[in-house]
Amino acid sequence: MRVTIYYNPRCTKSRQALQLLRDRGVDPEVINYLHDPPSAQELGRILGLLGMAPRDLIRRKEKEYRAAGLDDPAVSDEALVSAMVSNPILMERPIVVTEKAAALGRPPENVLTVLD
Repeated sequence: MRVTIYYNPRCTKSRQALQLLRDRGVDPEVINYLHDPPSAQELGRILGLLGMAPRDLIRRKEKEYRAAGLDDPAVSDEALVSAMVSNPILMERPIVVTEKAAALGRPPENVLTVLD
């Protein structure tokens, strides 16, 4: 099974989730999403696997969130996805993805659900 983790090395939750995967013998593809963000199409696929709307995956405490006016409820899902692709710091992390499932690692143990 191919496993990918969208990861920020400076994030404690990302490091914990990666370690949990490795402790279970999983060697995931590690993507530093700040340097290599998913495309809008891939992010849409991930959101579908997560069962989340774009607003559920966006980090509301980031200065870029308010600066871009994303706190306006009228902002479309397409615009939110575009904002996360352009400013990946806006994405919650870590996200672990397989071909059939995805999990947001908050808490980190959530990522283990994709291994079932």
